[in-house]
Formats: sequence, structure tokens, C-alpha cells
Amino acid sequence: MATMNISLPDAMKAWIDEQVASGRYATASDYMRELVRDRLAEREHLAALNAALADARVSAPSQRTVEDIIAAERARVARAA
Repeated sequence: MATMNISLPDAMKAWIDEQVASGRYATASDYMRELVRDRLAEREHLAALNAALADARVSAPSQRTVEDIIAAERARVARAA
């Protein structure tokens, strides 16, 4: 695994130290890795949403309800996880 050094304002460092002290994370590195993973996942989800919206703009009206569409998307995301 590679090592990377970063500089943070004191307030951010204190926040990370609090997260580690809470016991949820073993180290500051664990916390930072989770942040990066979450950010990447968020970008992927937003890209998928934007693609779906672009497709919707040019498609015929759907016969599915909003609830059907939300349920299908939640199932797709769960399968991908």
C-alpha cells in the first residue's frame, strides 16, 4: 500500500482524531479511505443519475409510477454494492 502525506487545518485534524477516538475507525487512514470511497461512490451515483435523466429527456413517457422507478433504482444500487 502506498503512503501519502497531506496537510490539514487544525480543526480538520481534530475532527479526524475525534472520529478515531470514537472507536468507529482504527486509524486516521481508515477514516480517510472511507471518505475517499464514499466520495467516489457519490460521483458514480450522480453520473448514473445524470445519464438516466438525459435518457428520460429523449424517451417516450413511462407507464411506471414514481414508486416503481425508485424501487427499481434502489434494487439496482443494492445489487451493485
